Amino acid sequence: MDTLTLASHGPVIPVIVINRLEEAVPLARALVEGGVRVLEVTLRTPVALAAMEAIAKAVPEAIVGAGTVRNVADARAALDAGCRFAVSPGYLHDVGVACRSIGLPLLPGVATGSEVMQANADGYQFLKFFPATAAGGIPMLKALAGPFHDVRFCPTGGITAETAPQFLALPNVAVCGGSWLTPADAVEAGDWARITELARATSRLRLA
Repeated sequence: MDTLTLASHGPVIPVIVINRLEEAVPLARALVEGGVRVLEVTLRTPVALAAMEAIAKAVPEAIVGAGTVRNVADARAALDAGCRFAVSPGYLHDVGVACRSIGLPLLPGVATGSEVMQANADGYQFLKFFPATAAGGIPMLKALAGPFHDVRFCPTGGITAETAPQFLALPNVAVCGGSWLTPADAVEAGDWARITELARATSRLRLA
């Protein structure tokens, strides 16, 4: 799978933090019910890998990926857990090469022109722009479009349901990453209906 195909499933990839394993499957089902199939589960909690594996097995409609992949070991663990893609907060040559060698599509993170060039040199043309708002937001993405006219981005970090349409309107933005689809209070309360509704609302963002 080419990571750029992830954008064909909808305008937003939710960035998910799972603190309790029992939340993983119902959360994934709620998002899928709302039309959001691509799920980035971050490697930020002790149960993250187990959560990815549980979702991959119980919710086959979901396209599960591992976020916060920082090294080769993370990439291999994500593949073993059943992930179909990986997302990194920055870019390392070793990680890029390892993901290619094990067949795990990578969406690598960049924040500067030099990082874009490093990722491009290893064959990566679809990149995560992170942290999007802190690293310059829309003006930075417009600036990068000049020298990197053939690169597409997934801006992530600080983007909201209100600002996402502005990012999605840029020609070099294929999809956005965001955490607003899975608010912590809704997850803790098991309010899956609210999460399904937030997921449904994302389909209207590209038209806003």
